[in-house]
Amino acid sequence: MMRTPSSRVMALTLCAGMLSAYPAQAGPVEMPNRKPGLWEIKVNAGAQMPAMTMQQCTDATTDKDMAASFSPMAKDMCSKQDMQKTATGLVIDATCTVGGTTSVSRTEINGDFNSAYTVKVSTKGDGKLPESVTMMDAKWLGACKADQKAGDIVMPGGMKMNIKDMQGMAPKQ
Repeated sequence: MMRTPSSRVMALTLCAGMLSAYPAQAGPVEMPNRKPGLWEIKVNAGAQMPAMTMQQCTDATTDKDMAASFSPMAKDMCSKQDMQKTATGLVIDATCTVGGTTSVSRTEINGDFNSAYTVKVSTKGDGKLPESVTMMDAKWLGACKADQKAGDIVMPGGMKMNIKDMQGMAPKQ
């Protein structure tokens, strides 16, 4: 697959947002788990990439599994991860290096994780990539569909993947 500059921006932005959302060290402030069920997540990266909508089925352990999987990566890739609770959610400031490119990101999460929340990831690169702002709007739709299992993500066009089946997410046998 050919990687264009805009796809690298989107990948770095989403990676920085995910890494910063799951801090390597649990401190006094922790990322809350989302309500189990089906979540619709709309991602808009502005001019960097076309907007897309995906759905994710989650249960009580999926978010914890994601945190456990991303925490070691975040510890290795991010030299800074500061999470603070705000009146309406969380703010995470992180400095991460992905694929030789260092980015400084500020992730602002607002909402209640039971019905709807928003995520704004503002990223500044080290000169190799343009600054970017990615917005994510998530809303709880209800129970997962009958053909879905926890961890399933349905991407635009119907492509389905399961985050638990990805490398590092599968339970150890």
